Amino acid sequence: MRVLGVDPGLTRCGVGVVEGVPGKRLTLITVDVIRTAADDDIATRLLGIERGIEAILDAMTPDAVAVERVFAQHNVSTVMGTAQAAGIAMVCAARRGIPVAMHTPSEAKAAITGNGRAGKAQVTKMVTRLLNLEVAPRPADAADALALAICHVWRGDAQARIAAATGTQARINAAKIEAALAAARTKGRTGA
Repeated sequence: MRVLGVDPGLTRCGVGVVEGVPGKRLTLITVDVIRTAADDDIATRLLGIERGIEAILDAMTPDAVAVERVFAQHNVSTVMGTAQAAGIAMVCAARRGIPVAMHTPSEAKAAITGNGRAGKAQVTKMVTRLLNLEVAPRPADAADALALAICHVWRGDAQARIAAATGTQARINAAKIEAALAAARTKGRTGA
């Protein structure tokens, strides 16, 4: 499985592609940071992020995209920018029919380090070790993108099976409800 991890941000949007299967050696395909100028207007910045993500999707053809789930922060403008950048990544993937998964920062940290409260240095160190890199990915946004991709390789298959099972159960439940409604309509018409 080849996964593009996206650590969304307006100034620095980390992107990293990892290939592998759960329980096996992972391979770094590419890592980068899409940068936009803080003094540009928001539309121009989002366009820059879209172009960068489109380029990496075209070049790397991932099987899935893992995006950091935006969580509440004290600075509302930071949350908004992060959410907008995450939305761009999801739209770019959806446009190509690539499945998108969202992972919280603590979920990615727990998958990589075993500790959902691990610091950035610890995450970077484990990403470096897991991908057998000689040099740690910099800045932290790049390492975080790789952590999201690794998290998805390791956990994504299980999440997909759960979603499929949940979807199957939802279809079964919907069919039962429809059958019960049809029986009630029939009973109402016959007066039985």
